[in-house]
Amino acid sequence: MYVPCSWALTTVTYSHDEGGRERGGGEAREIGVPKSFACQGISPTSSSLAFAEGKHSSPATSIPQVYAHSQLICILRRMLKPTWSLLRVLPTGEAIGGRLAQLSSLHRSSLPLVLPLPPMHACRGFAIGVFERKKPHMNIGTIGHVDHGKTTLTAAITKVCSSFNRGTFKSYEDIDKTPEEQKRGITINATHVEYETEKRHYSHIDCPGHLDYIKNMITGTSQMDGSILVVSAYDGLMPQTKEHVLLSKQIGIENIIVYMNKMDVCEDNELVDLVELEIRELLSFHKYDGDNIPFIKGSALKALNDDNSSYGIPSILQLLDACDNYIVEPKRKTNLPFLMSIDDVLQISGKGTVATGRVEQGTLKVNDTVEILGIKDKTIKTIITGIEMFRKTLDTAQAGDQIGIMLKNVKKGDITRGMVVTKMANMKTYTKFESDIYVLKNEEGGRKNPFSSYYRPQAYIRTADVNCAVILGDDTQIANPGDNIKCTIELMYPLAITCGLRFSLREGGKTVASGVITKIV
Repeated sequence: MYVPCSWALTTVTYSHDEGGRERGGGEAREIGVPKSFACQGISPTSSSLAFAEGKHSSPATSIPQVYAHSQLICILRRMLKPTWSLLRVLPTGEAIGGRLAQLSSLHRSSLPLVLPLPPMHACRGFAIGVFERKKPHMNIGTIGHVDHGKTTLTAAITKVCSSFNRGTFKSYEDIDKTPEEQKRGITINATHVEYETEKRHYSHIDCPGHLDYIKNMITGTSQMDGSILVVSAYDGLMPQTKEHVLLSKQIGIENIIVYMNKMDVCEDNELVDLVELEIRELLSFHKYDGDNIPFIKGSALKALNDDNSSYGIPSILQLLDACDNYIVEPKRKTNLPFLMSIDDVLQISGKGTVATGRVEQGTLKVNDTVEILGIKDKTIKTIITGIEMFRKTLDTAQAGDQIGIMLKNVKKGDITRGMVVTKMANMKTYTKFESDIYVLKNEEGGRKNPFSSYYRPQAYIRTADVNCAVILGDDTQIANPGDNIKCTIELMYPLAITCGLRFSLREGGKTVASGVITKIV
């Protein structure tokens, strides 16, 4: 049977045995499993011996490893005292068969197996299977205004891909899974899902569209190779639509595809044409190829409901085809020393601290020694004890991968978002640098008024956001919207930065300037 703690307790018995179950007709009955492990209605599968001999037909049989979950050990002891210890480490089916062959038929038929379920139900922090790099890996995501359908589109993509066995379906509730997100019906944190097409493996980032969570959107966008701009045909261009396009360009995303959503509720063709024209003009204004960008019209909700009309599933297939053929695969910097900017930190019970993020450059293997620096004055030196990508273990992580890394002897409070993990021996942190910046005009979403020296916005660099002071040059008394100026930036906290790194300055919910680091001071 399957239990909601994300592990399966599988057994079939043939008579009354030590575990308290009755044999007969292949029917298995519950034997004192706590209510928190109530089964989800899936019938018991087959015996442990059948699993070991490769006769098991459950989806879980594709997973070669067998684990004993710590929360179930007490149950296993009570069920089968003579053999429960066999469940501690059974790495392969062959090893399982060898151990089981030594048992009596009674014990063979009633030995419980604890099997991991597919990734969408997995316990947080436990890897299931090994990631196989069979296709080029790309990072894309959905951007756009709040309530225009980004999360619904993400769910629809995973559902369509799952129908071709190219991913696991993630419902709207699986993607917006925090209580606050479900209560308010909006995305707050950037969420990652995976799926495959015929040509590529994708890591998909569903970014928040609400103004209050633009910081999380910037973090998500900084990890993308390309983006899907979702625009409601009924509502048209909205403030965050414009800002997300602006931020995408500032961060360096070169490829955007447009999905015009909610076509099923917009019957005015002239309005649809007008919205498309406005979007193309907006993209052209920000130096994208607005005239030739793929423009897909559909309804994510229809696709999610298995509708086969032109606005349903076919629109998702058209979108995926555009992703494969329009978004250019970037050249990965695998020959440089490893560097990853941390976007989140997790504490896995019984395992340790995990840092997640996108690998910016280089490669990483288990047992590599790395340094973690930035934000805090102290540099942490540690060893990588595990690497995962989408709940699958990874032998080698490389530039472009969205991964989680297990850190040896590092506490969760020791590290935070914005720090970097690197194998660069000479990397240092700085609080001051010179830069060239462009001050956005009001019509571009920037300030109406100019600013002078020691203006104090927030600097967004990689996944970090810190308060800073902008010091104008001696020949510049004031910075007007639309100006290109040279200035010095002083950060409140030290960051690991290099020349050529792009950044944004924000204040009061607006992006006021974008720039590039020209010299470290």
